[in-house]
Amino acid sequence: MHEWALAEAVIAAASQIAEEEGLREVTEVKLKVGELQNLELDLLDFAFSQLKPAKFRNAKLSVEMEKAEFKCRICGNTWLFKRNELDSSTSEAIHFLPETAHAYIKCPKCGSPDFEILHGRGVLLESIRGVK
Repeated sequence: MHEWALAEAVIAAASQIAEEEGLREVTEVKLKVGELQNLELDLLDFAFSQLKPAKFRNAKLSVEMEKAEFKCRICGNTWLFKRNELDSSTSEAIHFLPETAHAYIKCPKCGSPDFEILHGRGVLLESIRGVK
């Protein structure tokens, strides 16, 4: 249930930004979430709604998912992540520790596990909106 911890961290970071920007109310918090994080967006939204302070009472959480893209360091091939091709235990391992992708995924062109993650990892607080 790291969605609750993530919601707490997002609220803390957005609160700090709101304070620095002199916002008396926050109306939107926008995140970009990498596909490899495999977040339960409904749970994240629920956690956000339950944890938000008074300054966020009308705030909407907006989440943009970023597709995961890999590039093979051996042959240069790029490809998109296909979670539906993984079994549930592999998918769960990547969910909790995205770096384990190298143990389970191989380049579809040459079979190498030596690739870089170009996109689709991590969580970025893109913006907040509010009223001064």
